[in-house]
Amino acid sequence: MEFFETVKKRRSVRQFKSELFPDELVKTALEAAVLATNSSNTQTWDFHWIKNSELRAQVVNACMNQAAARTSTQLVVVTANPEHWRRSQKPLVIWVTRVSAPKQVIQYYEKMIPYTYRSGFLNIMAPFKFLITLAIGLFRPMMRGPLTLGGIQEVAIKSAALACENFVLAITAQGGATCMMEGFDEWRLKRALRLRRSARVVMVLGIGYESERGTWGPQFRLPLEEVVHVYD
Repeated sequence: MEFFETVKKRRSVRQFKSELFPDELVKTALEAAVLATNSSNTQTWDFHWIKNSELRAQVVNACMNQAAARTSTQLVVVTANPEHWRRSQKPLVIWVTRVSAPKQVIQYYEKMIPYTYRSGFLNIMAPFKFLITLAIGLFRPMMRGPLTLGGIQEVAIKSAALACENFVLAITAQGGATCMMEGFDEWRLKRALRLRRSARVVMVLGIGYESERGTWGPQFRLPLEEVVHVYD
């Protein structure tokens, strides 16, 4: 399917057919998801492909039994965990060294990534980061965050959301349909999936083939001129 056709065809489908969406097509979409752009290539996301029937029931219940979860034939829960910088840092340092990246790139992964992603117990590092940022920022432009655990989580969530978009477009391109659900009980989902406290549930993705009642009507978007601001 041509790219712009795929973008236009993608809809949030609320009702799916009973026909199983093939595993191999889900795997292809997951392969596309992990190619998404993400902050500093730290890849602080995880994709939980729910195949166990008992766990699926818990996930559907945590999604408040909404039709998009209940009627889907495949479910993927996408999470973000800023602590996963530790998982990716060593392989990244090895990789940038092996490909002879510029010295500043190697130093970025060796020093700046740990500095950025560490917040300390009870955000103890945040005031020190704030003072350093304030002092340097008086003399030159610089990033003003993230400084706190909440800010670091926000960065990880943005990256995971970008991966979700890759995923749903890949499903659409293969003839399937999706619903990106944000209506869920995060506490129950984290307990069901046995996630660490530092993890955040970003979206639950319902996957399948669209039924005749999959959408309520034609797609609605605000006019382009209301949301696009051009600076000539």
